[in-house]
Amino acid sequence: MDVSSQIPTKLLWLDLEMTGLNLDEDLILEVAVEASDFNFKTLGTYEARVKHDRAEVERLLNNNTFYSQQFTANRDDFLGKLDQANESNVVEDQLVSFVKEHFRDEPAVLAGNSIHNDRNFIKKHWPKFDQTLHYRMLDVSAWKIVMQAKYGVNFEKKQMHQAFDDIQASIAELQFYLDWFNKQPSPQT
Repeated sequence: MDVSSQIPTKLLWLDLEMTGLNLDEDLILEVAVEASDFNFKTLGTYEARVKHDRAEVERLLNNNTFYSQQFTANRDDFLGKLDQANESNVVEDQLVSFVKEHFRDEPAVLAGNSIHNDRNFIKKHWPKFDQTLHYRMLDVSAWKIVMQAKYGVNFEKKQMHQAFDDIQASIAELQFYLDWFNKQPSPQT
């Protein structure tokens, strides 16, 4: 079946935490995924930290003011956990297995906020995982633009910058927008 005409039955919510947004230099530190149906029922979750040289991670974080501030409160704890993390290729294999288990032959549609940037990092660092993904993505930040600009609807999302928590916030945000539409009066025909 042509993948462009295949209607997805599930979503693969994903969030990456990186040392920054520079695809050529920055590293993936943490990944979380959640498989859900379109009613946002959780079908499975996976979280991992990715092992890197600690000095390299600290150098990259120190060179990026925004990301350095995100990790300031729990920096030592976070970096300590990276020492016990999995190698990148192990994480990629586990992500591929997760998609095979929950999506079988269906390409997984990535969902999340500003998911295009995460997808760029996936393409570069985890090409086998990228091959399991649908070319289409559900970007909640696109909904945010429409809802704010066209309807004046705002969703206040906490900035947590922990992968699994960010997924939950993205799901809550999309649910908020869908609920808003469901509360609107039906147009007269």
